[in-house]
Amino acid sequence: MKLISWNVNGIRAVAKKNAFAWVDEVQPDVLCLQEIKAEAEQIPEPLFDFAFTCKHVNSATKKGYSGTMSFSTRAFDKTDTALHIDHTVEGRILEHHFGDVVLFNVYFPNGQQSEERLAHKMKFYSDFLAYTQALRSEGKGIIICGDVNTAHREIDLKNPKANQDTSGFLPIERAWIDKLLAHGYIDTFRHIHGDIVDAYSWWSYRAGARERNVGWRIDYFFISDELKDKLKDAFILASIEGSDHCPVGIEIDL
Repeated sequence: MKLISWNVNGIRAVAKKNAFAWVDEVQPDVLCLQEIKAEAEQIPEPLFDFAFTCKHVNSATKKGYSGTMSFSTRAFDKTDTALHIDHTVEGRILEHHFGDVVLFNVYFPNGQQSEERLAHKMKFYSDFLAYTQALRSEGKGIIICGDVNTAHREIDLKNPKANQDTSGFLPIERAWIDKLLAHGYIDTFRHIHGDIVDAYSWWSYRAGARERNVGWRIDYFFISDELKDKLKDAFILASIEGSDHCPVGIEIDL
């Protein structure tokens, strides 16, 4: 199965740019989108020619904000929105069950706006990990994809020293990813590619950052250890434009 995740930063804007054309060529089995900034009835149709069997939308109650959307070539056994984690109803989670695997499409909060939002982000992180661990105790394998809004290590952003006091690279945020990995999850990109540098998934719109590849790797696929031997590949589709993020993905034998 080929699974791809993309923070589109506004699905209607991306559709106007015809920036989904790559989907017809790549043909993922599952496509997870974050920050759609739209309600279900506002999403343009068609976005691409490739036929998915089902789609799910979790929009924020605040119009034009946040939101997640998933497409799949097969029906999931169950889909939920995990409101016990996203208690602010910002449309941040789609939880998909198929067999003994649970796939999470997540747009994790950004902590840059205020101390309150940073605290909200850290609580979201904590509640989310506790929930995935509970599912693992029931025998579930876990796949987590989406915009985590944190670069884990210094090699995951171009200018680590200049951003050491910026939310998205704060020690407390990076420590949560350390904790996630310590609990038996794998950063699939690093697992496949090791310490390759200059591999990013987000670039500021300012100062030609993307052209100069001054970026951050804040979009991930994490899998639980139980699925490690099924992982075949992990990749970043850096050439795909239309958002300030690019798609990331994995190939996994499920």
